[in-house]
Amino acid sequence: MITYFESVIESLSIHYIGNKSKNELCIFSKEPLFLLDEHLPSLVLEYFIKPFEKMQESFSFSHSGTIELNEVFHYAKEIFHNKADFHEATAGIARHLYTISTHPNIKSGELYVARFKNILVDGVETDAIGIFKSEVKEPYLKVENDGDFFQLQYELNGINIKKLDKGCLIFNIEEEQGYKVMVIDQTNKNSEALYWIDLFLQLKVRNDEFNQTNNLLTVYKNFISEAADNAIELTKPEKIDLLNRSIRYFKEKDRFDLDEFGSEVIGHEHGIKLFMQYKEDFEQRHQTDIEDRFEISNTAVKKQARIYKSVLKLDRNFHIYIHGNSELIERGVDNDGRKYYKIYYQEES
Repeated sequence: MITYFESVIESLSIHYIGNKSKNELCIFSKEPLFLLDEHLPSLVLEYFIKPFEKMQESFSFSHSGTIELNEVFHYAKEIFHNKADFHEATAGIARHLYTISTHPNIKSGELYVARFKNILVDGVETDAIGIFKSEVKEPYLKVENDGDFFQLQYELNGINIKKLDKGCLIFNIEEEQGYKVMVIDQTNKNSEALYWIDLFLQLKVRNDEFNQTNNLLTVYKNFISEAADNAIELTKPEKIDLLNRSIRYFKEKDRFDLDEFGSEVIGHEHGIKLFMQYKEDFEQRHQTDIEDRFEISNTAVKKQARIYKSVLKLDRNFHIYIHGNSELIERGVDNDGRKYYKIYYQEES
């Protein structure tokens, strides 16, 4: 969780990044931007920081060799330690972005690099570096009144401060682990065009409690929804029951234990072995480790609970919400070939 009510923009530089493969230019500004208008700082802070306010998932810088070879990490470290001129460092960041902007889907746009003071992240006050790119321009109308008359003007290439196209916040904490980083990418979401996270920033998901909880619940949901069908014959009510039991486990526990989870939630020796294998395959594919024991993040549980399906849809006539024991639902086919569910209960409310 981020709070920026007392945050200050210490420095801000803007450069223009074209698409290198289309021979578009990279234009460097000669000096930092000074926000002289008294209203601009608050508007710019809203544009840059507000989209990150409720974000929980975080990343850190990585590199196939040593992390010092990650260009953005290198420049961020130089800025945080005041070992480099801020504006020159932003030009280095812009030059790096231009170098990897070679995919034809990459849009040109302005690159903003800012240094912030007094940002609260998860209750810790720190400074941060923000890197943002505006790619989508929108027309705006402006109405002016000079007393007796109104004038209507327009701006064709305006920026909507409610829509940040691309951005990242680099917090000056946990430098040894590659800093704590939050990232947004609203455009170019096709896998071949994910240059912002993969090529420019070179980020990996942090192994904190939020991501551990989120990843485990994602793996389990995918296992029940897809993989289990290939080895275990499950009815839809049984699948829903298994998903409900996992959410209930995470809501009732403070700490996750893989052996305990397998015993209490899956409760089937063959199913437990299949889930363990599925988890290992996920870790290898995504190059991440999900620990066997970790503190549970309530925020991640709430996020996952919203997408866990507990509804059994029968044609267009009925929706059955299943919250408990699947053994109280009996499935069958009558003499006319019509499918049915028989539900057992004690009280009606």
